Amino acid sequence: MHGLPSFHETLHRVSTAWTDRRGDLAMQSGALLEHLRTASESGAAPDPEAGPAVPPDTGALERAVAVLAGQFDRARGGFGESPKFPPTMTLEQLLRHHARTGSRQALGMLTQTCEAMARGGIYDQLGGGFSRYAVDSAWVVPHFEKMLYDNAQLLGLYARLSRVDAAPWVRRVALETADFLLTDLRVDGGAFASSLDADTEGVEGKFYVWTPAELVEAIGDDDGAWAAALLGVTAAGTFEDGASTLQLRIEPAGEDAARWARVRTALASARASRTIPGRDDKVVAGWNGMAIGSLAEAGMILGEPRLVRAAQEAADAVLAVHWDGERLLRVSIDGRAGEAPGALEDYGLLADGLLILFAATGVERWYRVAQDLIDAALERFVTGDPADGTARFFDAEARGDTSQSGAGPALLVRPADPGDNASPSGRSALAGALLKLAGLSGATRYRAAAEAALSIYAPLAEAAPRFAGWGLALCEALADGPREVAIILAGQPSAADDGGVVVDHLVRAAWAAPTPGLVIAVGPGADIPLLAERDLLGEASTAYVCRNFACQRPVTDAESL
Repeated sequence: MHGLPSFHETLHRVSTAWTDRRGDLAMQSGALLEHLRTASESGAAPDPEAGPAVPPDTGALERAVAVLAGQFDRARGGFGESPKFPPTMTLEQLLRHHARTGSRQALGMLTQTCEAMARGGIYDQLGGGFSRYAVDSAWVVPHFEKMLYDNAQLLGLYARLSRVDAAPWVRRVALETADFLLTDLRVDGGAFASSLDADTEGVEGKFYVWTPAELVEAIGDDDGAWAAALLGVTAAGTFEDGASTLQLRIEPAGEDAARWARVRTALASARASRTIPGRDDKVVAGWNGMAIGSLAEAGMILGEPRLVRAAQEAADAVLAVHWDGERLLRVSIDGRAGEAPGALEDYGLLADGLLILFAATGVERWYRVAQDLIDAALERFVTGDPADGTARFFDAEARGDTSQSGAGPALLVRPADPGDNASPSGRSALAGALLKLAGLSGATRYRAAAEAALSIYAPLAEAAPRFAGWGLALCEALADGPREVAIILAGQPSAADDGGVVVDHLVRAAWAAPTPGLVIAVGPGADIPLLAERDLLGEASTAYVCRNFACQRPVTDAESL
C-alpha cells in the first residue's frame, strides 16, 4: 500500500542483505547499539563534562515552582490542558515546598488541584478512589480505570495535606481512598491487586454513571431529585447517552451532610447490583510498596490504626512471595511469583514503604528488610561510586543469571529514565528510600548515593518540573536536612488496639508535623543507630530532633517538639 514494498519483497531484501552484505549489517547494528547505549547512559548520569553534579539548590527549587505556576490552570486546577492526569508527585513537591518555605503560591496550586480532583467525576463519589485520568480539563469525565499506583500515591498525598489543611473534605477523601484499597483491591493474603477495569459489559463507565431516572428509581423521587442537583446529574448528561458522572462540587453541611451520608449509602447499595468491573489480580512489588507506605502513614496521621495493620499484612504477604532475602521478583498472582526480576523501582518503592512502616510500628524487621533491599539495589542497579560523581543508575539489571529463579534475559541496552511519570522513576524511588535509611542509620554512603541519584534533577527543575515531581519533592526534603526525630518511650509502649500501633503524645506530634521528608524512629531500639545511646529526660518520653545526627536539645512535651 502507498508505494511500500510488499512483505514478500521485504523478506527477499532481508535475505539478500544477510547473505551478501552481512559485514555491513554488523557495522550498522553495532553503531545503532552504541547510539542506544549512549542515549541510555545519558539518562543514567549527568554529563561528565559539566563538572561535579549536585542536587538542585534552593534557588532551582524556587524556579521550579515558578515554572509550574506558569503552567497552572487557575480556573480548574491542574497543569496544562486535557487530558489531565492527577499530578500527584508534583503536588507532593508543592506540599513540601510550602512546608519548607511557607509559600502561599505553592499551597494555593496544591489545594485547588486536590479539591478540584476530589469534587470531580475523576473521583468515585460513592466508592472512593480515583480513576486514571480525566479526558476533559475540568476533571468531569474520566477514563474509568482505577490503578493501584495512582490511588496509593493519592492516599498518601491527601493524608499529608490534612496536616496543613483542616477542611473536612481532605480527611474524608483520604479515608475513602484507603477504604477503596482495602475493599476493592486487596487480594487474599493482604497484598493489593493492580487495577479495576474501566468497562463492564463492553461499555466504558457503565458501572459508574447515572441518569436522573436511575437516581429516582434507586432512592425515590425526593432524594433522587435532590441527589441529581447535588451531584450534577442532568437530563442532557455529562458523559454519553444522557448519563452523567457524579460530581460533588459543594461539601454538604448540617442536615444536608446527614442526608448525603444516607443517600450515598443507598446509591452505593443500588450500584452494587450492577456488573462489577473486572480486576487485574496481578500483585506488583513496587506498587504494593507505595500502598504499604501510604497506608501506614495515613494511619498515623489520621489516627486510624486499622490502616497500619493493613499495611503490615500487605508487607508480610509481599515479602513472603516476592523476596527470598537476595532477589526481589516483580509480579505474582494467586500467591505465585512470576519469573520477571524486580526493577529498580520495585526495590526502591518497597524499601521506602517498609521504612515508613517501621516508623509507624517500631518493628525492626521492616528496617532490616528495607536495608537489605537497598543494599541489593545498589549492587544490582548502580555502577561507579556515588562519592566521586561516577555513579550511574539503571532501571534494570545488567543481565539475568539463568542459574537463579526469577532471572531475566540478557539486555542489549540497560534502560535508564530519570523522569517521573505515573509513578516515581527507579532512580527517584531508590533516592527516597536512601534518604530515609541515611536518616535512620547515619551511614554516609546512603546519603551520598541519594545525592548522586538526585543530581540529575538540577536541569529538570527548570526545564521540565512536571516530569520530575518525585525527584524534586525529595530535593525539598534534602534542602530541609532532612530532619530526623528519635523518640524514646518511657516504659512499655501503649497501643491503640491489638494492632500494636504506638500511641504517645510525642509520636502524635511528630506525625502531625508537615516537615519535608521527616524521618521518625520510635524506641527504645539499641540496634537502630538513630535511637542508640539516647536517654530519657527523667522518666518521661523524650524526643530528639536532628539533622545528619546532629541533634538539638531533647524535649519531653509535644509543643516543644
